[in-house]
Amino acid sequence: MAAATIVHDASEAVELCASYGLYLKPITKMSISVALPQLKQPGKSISNWEVMERLKGMVQTHQFSTLRISKSTMDFIRFEGEVENKSLVKSFLACLDGKTIKLSGFSDILKVRAAEYKIDFPTRHDWDSFFRDAKDMNETLPGERPDTIHLEGLPCKWFALKDSGSEKPSEEVLIKVFKKFGEIRNVDIPMLDPYREEMTGRNFHTFSFGGHLNFEAYVQYHEYAGFIKAMNALRGMKLMYKGDDGKAVACNVKVSFDSTKHLSDASIKKRQLERQKLQELEQQREEQKRREKEAEEKKKEEERKQKELEELERERKREEKLRKREQKQKDREARRNKKKLEKMQAEEQKKLQEKIRLEERKLLLAQRNLQSIRLIAELLSRAKVTLESCLFPVSPLNSIDCELRRVCLEAVGCLPRHLFPRKAGVE
Repeated sequence: MAAATIVHDASEAVELCASYGLYLKPITKMSISVALPQLKQPGKSISNWEVMERLKGMVQTHQFSTLRISKSTMDFIRFEGEVENKSLVKSFLACLDGKTIKLSGFSDILKVRAAEYKIDFPTRHDWDSFFRDAKDMNETLPGERPDTIHLEGLPCKWFALKDSGSEKPSEEVLIKVFKKFGEIRNVDIPMLDPYREEMTGRNFHTFSFGGHLNFEAYVQYHEYAGFIKAMNALRGMKLMYKGDDGKAVACNVKVSFDSTKHLSDASIKKRQLERQKLQELEQQREEQKRREKEAEEKKKEEERKQKELEELERERKREEKLRKREQKQKDREARRNKKKLEKMQAEEQKKLQEKIRLEERKLLLAQRNLQSIRLIAELLSRAKVTLESCLFPVSPLNSIDCELRRVCLEAVGCLPRHLFPRKAGVE
């Protein structure tokens, strides 16, 4: 689906739903073919861009809204051009159809053919003949007769609820837009059904060239007249959106009648059954996921508890090892202190014994000295007696004799002087 284009002139727009800013604007396309000459010189080529610029220059007073190459071969280049208004198509065709282009560097003239773009849109004959010839259709049943329009390439944002903050299309908005043509029996937007892609194997989220999200929809009318009125209104039209700021953009929408019984009662019931089965399957999957998650969480919890137990056991072993190490260290310290104490006690005992020995030695020496003094005193006492008896026989002593004896005894050092005091004047 082509990208949305900016609309500069919305004078030909027809109101579709003013509350949502939706209008229908005529498709103003034309097909332009440029016949290419036979290239005689090898390596020489014709520039598509130059041909496009020459075509733009052939239109004097107006400009193309869009001009793009739809097909390029060795024989021709086909362009698709679009203008702002339907009234300009004839003047553009008059300026282009049957004219020629002379390119620089080429002697041959390029012929131009232009015609109004043939729109691929079903006619009343198409759907009448289809439903008349279809063997599996019952025109008395809704959805199996020409009452449903299939639309593709609708911009999601244009059909979203206002002030909802979402860009998803709404069935309520779709009904409000298309009820203009008649009473609507049913609508369906496949992309809103989360199970539809799984049911059909199709992707209903499509993007336009500009990156905008598009969707497809089915609109079923109660009466054939509503269907006819809607198809006639949409024929040769593209959808235009006009914002609150007055700016307008338009995009092409593919419109066809539904030939698949999409909104028939049987198809709706079938989709409901499939949806119910998928919901049950999803519930089973969710239940399975929940059980697996619970089992996984239980396993993780058991592993966590096991790790905690292992960690506690390792911690206990570490503490036990540390405690034993500390006990060993305390025991070593105690033994070391005991040995040190024993050594100190031994040294103290040794010092004490040495001191006792020295004291005993001193006592012994003192006793010996005393004994020696006593012995010497005894010996001296005996020597004194003997000496006296030898030097002074027993006789009456006068004062002179006593003095002489005293001198003699002092001479030998045996008599203290205080025992024999000197007389005055006696030497």
